[in-house]
Amino acid sequence: MQVESSAQVAEQLAATGYLCDESLATVVFLAGRMQRPLLLEGEPGTGKTALAEALAQVAGVPLLRLQCYEGIDASQALYDWDFPRQVLHLRALEAAGGLGGQGVEEAEKSLYDERFLLARPVLAALQQAPAVLLVDEVDRADDEFEAFLLEVLSDYTVSVPEIGTLHAKHIPLVFLTSNNAREMSDALKRRCLHLFLDYPSASRELEIVRSKKTGLSDQLAEELVNVVRGLRELELRKSPSISETRLRVPGRTSAR
Repeated sequence: MQVESSAQVAEQLAATGYLCDESLATVVFLAGRMQRPLLLEGEPGTGKTALAEALAQVAGVPLLRLQCYEGIDASQALYDWDFPRQVLHLRALEAAGGLGGQGVEEAEKSLYDERFLLARPVLAALQQAPAVLLVDEVDRADDEFEAFLLEVLSDYTVSVPEIGTLHAKHIPLVFLTSNNAREMSDALKRRCLHLFLDYPSASRELEIVRSKKTGLSDQLAEELVNVVRGLRELELRKSPSISETRLRVPGRTSAR
């Protein structure tokens, strides 16, 4: 995404239907210029994931998403080997006569070629960059996985023992989101640009609803926003998200 100011960031995001304030546009601009990951913390439904999706759309690059969960490890983030294809390759060598003229060592080596490598989101982002890498709900992972991310994001390289070190030709734009299930480490916050994303103001949320062309009258849209904001002040298990403020009106389709 080639932009010269935070105002251009806000303008291009608005073209996708994502409305942001000056502070968010500024930190996104700086993350791109400084090639630093961006850690977005805040309540669920404040637009963290949607921001990464909108930026990928603006830049015209793939969005690679890694959904974190309790117990996730490096293999789910980096790579795995395509075992069925490796078996087929080995059988093809045997059908060609013995090991296809190769020695045992060479045959084993041929099984660990990049064509048999299944790239998971983090490695795929390094290979396909320019790209947007979304590490969603990183707070659900444990400290060990957080340390692994810090190591990868420090130099954007991945070591595959059977192949060697793979480097990113272009540094991807990296977003990490947290719903505050646990406190992120200071080391991660130092590595990233950091912003707490709260629910928008009443005027901004009303602007978001109106931008979706739901067909609601101005008065009804305002009443809707007030009701949702009132619900957020209650002690609910999950507060209504911004997307839940939008309505689908018969005969119209609400954009995301």
